[in-house]
Amino acid sequence: MGVREQDCVFCEIVAGAGEARVVHEDEHTLAFFPLAPATRGHTLVVPKAHAADLWAMDETAAQRLFHTVMVVGRALRAVLRPDGMNVVNSAGAAATQTVFHTHVHLVPRGPGDTMGTIWPPKGAGFRYEDDAATDALAARLCAAIVRRPAP
Repeated sequence: MGVREQDCVFCEIVAGAGEARVVHEDEHTLAFFPLAPATRGHTLVVPKAHAADLWAMDETAAQRLFHTVMVVGRALRAVLRPDGMNVVNSAGAAATQTVFHTHVHLVPRGPGDTMGTIWPPKGAGFRYEDDAATDALAARLCAAIVRRPAP
């Protein structure tokens, strides 16, 4: 199973000691329905090895996680035929993460579902100060990106 964190509900589920309806499992990941789903088919995908959030994972573990996200997401689309699907990962309390074991939500969406909107109303979002500040930020980000060949 890999590393397990004491008192982590997702580590308990991975170990088979926690309550969950598992829909997919492989050597490195597990996918299951949360106990309080936002919509029909809402599924969580977690790495079996504990990592507090996405940024605590190494690249190989993250690739394995997102491979399973694709496999399970495609199955959800085939079975439920939703109008859309949110793929959500929150890293850190400020980003609304409440369980500190990396997880990705697959949330099938349809008209009138109970999920609600995840973006600010049009015109209420962040606004950059000016073009020069935005260009400077883009340049800093480009310089900070580590270029690696695709796997």
